[in-house]
Amino acid sequence: MARRGRRVLVLTAVDAEREAVLAGLAAAGKAARGIDVATVGAGPAAAAAAAMYHLLVEDASRRLDLVVSAGIGGGFAPAAPVGSLAVAESIVAADLGAQSPEGFVPIAELGFGRSEHRPPARLSRAVADALGATHGPVLTVSTVTGTGERAAELARRHPGVVAEGMEGFGVAEAAAYLEIPVLEIRGISNAVGPRDRAAWRIGDALAALTAAFGMLPGVLEVEAGHDDS
Repeated sequence: MARRGRRVLVLTAVDAEREAVLAGLAAAGKAARGIDVATVGAGPAAAAAAAMYHLLVEDASRRLDLVVSAGIGGGFAPAAPVGSLAVAESIVAADLGAQSPEGFVPIAELGFGRSEHRPPARLSRAVADALGATHGPVLTVSTVTGTGERAAELARRHPGVVAEGMEGFGVAEAAAYLEIPVLEIRGISNAVGPRDRAAWRIGDALAALTAAFGMLPGVLEVEAGHDDS
């Protein structure tokens, strides 16, 4: 990433997440120059399609240094409690593949594509440390987990998993097509497990997202002088 003229595109699923990100960037002041924010819709397919549109049409005139998938999501206990932040060490398509008598087979093992993307290791770790966020695999699902059995299965299949969302892998696929680095940042609104909508704390998750993007521009500025590994 270039030290000067940093260009970053942040993509959220819905406008409430976009507004939370914008509030954080506004608090960051001049450090947030060069960072744009757009919504892409919910789910990996909508996210991939809209992300590609933004990358090839809306942002065609400028070479982006980084794409960030941002929003709220579920956290795996005890790693990512409600109201905390999670930064993806890897972005995993958790339900893209096939069921078999032996269990789930990821699409990569079937030989039909990728099952995960890895953000720049140094950058994702630095961002997680600066934000006080949990750092680990973040799953992309088309169906939000709603049972304890499903949560336990995902935790078994993805050791160290910290969160799940619905857009990260779609955004990462679009970014990878154009060889642009990607990050994923999630504010945790609920525990992954039995669905209990009354226990969700969306306001706290959005507030965490705002705080994250108030700090992120400064982190990116510091890390711009380093090569990722």
